[in-house]
Amino acid sequence: MFTERSIPAGRLRLNVAEGPKNGPPLWLFHGVGRRWQDFAPLLGSLSAQWTLRVCDHRGHGRSSHAPGCYFVSEYIADAGELVRDVPDPAVIVGHSLGALVALGVAASAPPSVRAIVLLDPPGQGFLSGIDATPYAAMWAGMRHLAGNHPVPEVARKLAELRLPGSHPGETVRLGDQRDAAALRFMARCLHDLDPGVLAPPLEKRWLDGFDPLAAARKVRCPALLVVADPDRGGMLPPADADPLTAALADRVRVDLPGVGHLIHWQDAPAALRLLHGFLGSL
Repeated sequence: MFTERSIPAGRLRLNVAEGPKNGPPLWLFHGVGRRWQDFAPLLGSLSAQWTLRVCDHRGHGRSSHAPGCYFVSEYIADAGELVRDVPDPAVIVGHSLGALVALGVAASAPPSVRAIVLLDPPGQGFLSGIDATPYAAMWAGMRHLAGNHPVPEVARKLAELRLPGSHPGETVRLGDQRDAAALRFMARCLHDLDPGVLAPPLEKRWLDGFDPLAAARKVRCPALLVVADPDRGGMLPPADADPLTAALADRVRVDLPGVGHLIHWQDAPAALRLLHGFLGSL
């Protein structure tokens, strides 16, 4: 059973769900356009040994909207306040945007962070070339559909969203790449999303004020870096993954061929195996 509560963070209020007190603190931070329930495939197993806290980022879920303030550095500042408010050092697990947040908090508040897990963080080169990937079209479509719209209607429109294919001029339906249940969950996330959340990544300004490699060089706690398959939609191609790996002092890197960006949805058993192995080493 998870209990949700609203926690002040600066001028905002952030929605945090907390699980049973079964061990040391472990925070989970989701990717852009999602909400805390995105980690449902992992929560039951992890909560047996950890006290889990899962946050809706600003502009997402039940957290406050912050128009014009959706840069990675601002998500990091929010998370830093939450993590520092817990007396014991915490493990931070982040997916995508949440992985960049975990990296930033570990660099800026080392006494509060015991270890980090980075699930396919978007690379700097990847984000600067976002127009050459299907994510530009997907995020633009998500931005158009975000807001207080009926979930079934949004799910249908998501299924028909056209994305660039693997050949010039080819397009594919999002509904041919994700199943109907995943699209329904995505639509529910978009129901509560501030459309402005997607402006900085689409405008290639998301990382303004934050350098992931510089942050990684400051991280001294153990780090697990999990890299999805770039050919299946992973956001950390080798040109980004290799420098990030080298910048982390105490790191374990695992590449997952055949698994796309939504690692914990597409292969939850592999994600849990990696998490339990790494967390058991701490």
